[in-house]
Order: sequence, then structure tokens, then C-alpha cells
Amino acid sequence: MILFPAIDLKEGACVRLIHGDMAQATVFNVDPAAQARTFEQQGFEYLHVVDLDGAFAGKPMNAIAVEAIVQSVKMPVQLGGGIRDMRTIEGWLGKGISRVIIGTAAVRDPDLVREAARLYPGRIAVGVDARDGKVAVEGWAKVSQVSAIDLGKRFEDAGVAAVIYTDIARDGVLKGLNVEATLALADAVNIPVIASGGLASMDDVLRLLEPDCAKIAGAISGRALYDGRLDPETALAKIHQARGLQRA
Repeated sequence: MILFPAIDLKEGACVRLIHGDMAQATVFNVDPAAQARTFEQQGFEYLHVVDLDGAFAGKPMNAIAVEAIVQSVKMPVQLGGGIRDMRTIEGWLGKGISRVIIGTAAVRDPDLVREAARLYPGRIAVGVDARDGKVAVEGWAKVSQVSAIDLGKRFEDAGVAAVIYTDIARDGVLKGLNVEATLALADAVNIPVIASGGLASMDDVLRLLEPDCAKIAGAISGRALYDGRLDPETALAKIHQARGLQRA
């Protein structure tokens, strides 16, 4: 399992939202690149970044901050938010982003995901952001009629590297991951699934390391890391220990 620290960008700053509401933003760091370096120094292996303004605008809005992050760390970076056409996908991959996350366009333009995954194997992920089981789009401002599982199955044979499943109702409020829904999606598709939304403490990490969660490829942590509710050293040590046991 990979634990991804999250950097959500709003107007160039590192923030956390509650339920994806831009009006409920807490600024945690005005220097996202410095935050990225901190995460790398703490031992994290992979960074998760979201351009929140881009998700609403439908195009990149925090490019300067994203580029600064990429240039400041050696670990791979996955990026979501406002990635809705091939030009944007190619632009970010060309600037050093390891993996792009397609959310809204996965619902509205599934052929884009398939073509991108064909052209860039291993570098395309699908963001499945669900509210009451239905996928939300445009920065979570609108809810589609597509279910999370149906969206995941849509790309079963497309060569997508990962599906990132977020329970919007839990995002940013430290209620704990929706393990049940994440497992249901992981059981329904052959694509690696990453859990997001609500990771609150070490209890969530330990839950994901239990045998029945072996299908979950990773988890994203935001507010719990910023608030100090999740200690990086302890969490990463447990994950590395679990990996060693699996290899043995």
C-alpha cells in the first residue's frame, strides 16, 4: 500500500476544504513547494496534488504552483483538477507530472481516457468522486447519474493505472475512510483502487493493512497530516513493516 500525502491548491496556496466546498478552505501553507519538500523529507514516496481552481474552471489554474512542486521534489507526483483534454494531459506529462487524474472528463468524454491510457500507459488515473454513490463532476459542483462502480467498470479494459475513489461526504472532516464502498469498487474492477476522503488517524491506516483490504492499492491523507492527527513516521513504518511481511 502507498500512502499519498495531499496538496490541494487554491489561489496558489496549500489548503484543505470541507466536503469540497471552496468557501470552507483552511490555508495550511502559502508555499506548496516547501510543503512538498517536507512530505518528501518525512519519507513519503508519492505525492497527490489537486488544482482545486482548475477543477471548477475546467482548465489548469495553479500551473505555477504545480510546476514549482515538481521541480522541488524527486518523488513522483500525480495531479488532478481541470484536466479535460489531450493537450492538457500532454502538457502536464511533459512538465514532469508522473500521472494525471481525469475526473469530469471520465464521465463526459470516456474516449479521452481510453486514448490517453493507450498513448501513455501507466500514467493515466481516473478520479471517481462519489456523493451517495453517484459520481460528482466539475469540482464536485454537479452530481451525475453514473454510479461509482459503473464508472470504474467503464475503463476496465482501457489500461488505466489506477482509480482514485473519494467519498465526498467524508472529505476534509476526519470521519474515517469509507472502506466498505472502496472495497466494493475494488472488488468490482481489476484496476488498482486508491482510497480518499476522510482518513482521520492511524486507525484508518491499520484498517487498510488488514488482509481483507489487500485489494486497495493506497490511500490519500490530507487534513490528518496537517492537523498532526496522523504521524508520518509511525504510519510509514507500519506500511513498510506490512510490505516486508507480504514479501516474506
